[in-house]
Amino acid sequence: MCQQIAEGTRWSRCNHFQRHLVVAIYDCNSSRCEKSFQHSRGCRDPNCIKLFGAEIQRDIDTVDEYCFACRAAHARAAGIPLS
Repeated sequence: MCQQIAEGTRWSRCNHFQRHLVVAIYDCNSSRCEKSFQHSRGCRDPNCIKLFGAEIQRDIDTVDEYCFACRAAHARAAGIPLS
């Protein structure tokens, strides 16, 4: 199955990835994958793969901190208002 190649920020404390941009598509070269150039245009087979596979993540920068969602979750768990 084809995959999107994305560039973004890696938050090192929680290891989450924040995508900034999809820069390319990795073609699996399968005639059974609708995202591949090898898939025939007129195919009506309902069993063909319709979605991209797991995203390939390329870190363009790394931040030594928790991501925004993890910081908010930690604050909620500690009872700290987010104002």
